[in-house]
Amino acid sequence: MDIERKLIKRASLGKLVEQLRAEGKVVLAPKKKKNVVFFEPINTIDEMSTDYIATTQSPKAAAFPKSDRILKFENGKEGIKFEGQPTSVYPETVVLGLRPCDATGFDSLTAIFNWDYKDQLYNDRLAKTTFIGISCASCDAYCFCTSVKGGPGNTHGTDILLTAVDGGDFLAEIVSEKGKKLAVSGQQYFEADSGADKEKFLANVPVKFDVDTLVPKAQNSFESPVWLEQSLRCIGCGACAYVCPTCACFDMQDETTGSKGQRVRCWDSCGFGLFTLHTSGHNPREVQSARWRQRVLHKFSYMPERLNVVGCIGCGRCSRACPVDMNLSEHLVNLAEA
Repeated sequence: MDIERKLIKRASLGKLVEQLRAEGKVVLAPKKKKNVVFFEPINTIDEMSTDYIATTQSPKAAAFPKSDRILKFENGKEGIKFEGQPTSVYPETVVLGLRPCDATGFDSLTAIFNWDYKDQLYNDRLAKTTFIGISCASCDAYCFCTSVKGGPGNTHGTDILLTAVDGGDFLAEIVSEKGKKLAVSGQQYFEADSGADKEKFLANVPVKFDVDTLVPKAQNSFESPVWLEQSLRCIGCGACAYVCPTCACFDMQDETTGSKGQRVRCWDSCGFGLFTLHTSGHNPREVQSARWRQRVLHKFSYMPERLNVVGCIGCGRCSRACPVDMNLSEHLVNLAEA
């Protein structure tokens, strides 16, 4: 559909949040606790933080939670009984305040969870989620969305994209059918487009490398010495994976109490030494350089080749979170120029 432009005032945005809550929807928005910002449920707009370039964690948990029950089981006299997780229990959810890069991250997750198997848990959650993004008015040295074909005002992946304009109001771009449905239900809060120049209010994110040049180089770099050079700092803590909007590695855990239990899917990381450890004791990625290579090539070689999507959105979270200051964009520049 064609993008429709409207104006929404901040006070009206607050009333829209209240209406969504009254309709029984869960509204997730950035909330700041000390020095970290996470997406958590809010009841009013006053609970939402605006003091962030990128939230500490992305909103991917809206469709791919940190831990997710797959099924319940019970061992009785008649054998083991299984009960799958009913997806009807998932609430209608609105994610408010995600950045344009975060919205594009769901492209990668959707490609992964629908590659050779349609993941019902992920797809059903995503189908019940509406994204209201906010454009980036500022950036920092870690941002490189423009290097992976994104941008601070990119509408792709959002249902409605808000851009702060003069006076604290927002230009509202209604992008999808989900966004149109939400705007119609709250039409009293949307006003006629003021004609503001959107580009004037966006951050200037410099391009650091050409992703079209990087991908073919990554696809031919498996034996490159660059992986050892880049990984010498890495301590394998997994912080990068746990803040990444596109990482989809998970583990399955069975939790039991007596004869009852549940199977849970929980986030994992290919950067952990135990991730590929076989029962035999053999580990095909027994050194950190192999694990670092897997992380980078998965995003910039394997995913483009198999899924036709780059597995990185340029948000810079991994570099901000790294305790030993490994900067992904610097490593990618080195790889592109190698």
